[in-house]
Amino acid sequence: MTNSPSSAAHAIGGYDAVAYFEDGRAVEGRAEHAVEHAGGTWLFVSEGHAAAFRAAPQKYMPAYHGHCAFGASFGQKEPGDPRHWAVRNGRLFLNSNRIVHQLWKLLPGRIAAADKKWGK
Repeated sequence: MTNSPSSAAHAIGGYDAVAYFEDGRAVEGRAEHAVEHAGGTWLFVSEGHAAAFRAAPQKYMPAYHGHCAFGASFGQKEPGDPRHWAVRNGRLFLNSNRIVHQLWKLLPGRIAAADKKWGK
């Protein structure tokens, strides 16, 4: 699903989606805290994070199905990398690499543009 070094068989490359919100960092989850959801296997660092995800998966799932937020703002579906991320207005956004992530942060209106294009 992503171009990260983690297994592509896991949602967002095996990174813990809850950790971005609760811990403010990208951290790889562990198989013993796996949750099956929306056709993917999501990994978490703790049972607490897994339980939080089970209770409200839409709160933690990345925008644009984990595709690059910058690319989505141009109507493109590029893989997102869970190591290049941001949480804005309660949403998780992934970008394809460090340079693209910096551009995404610098250029205004990228979230609104991606939301508009993703809906089409």
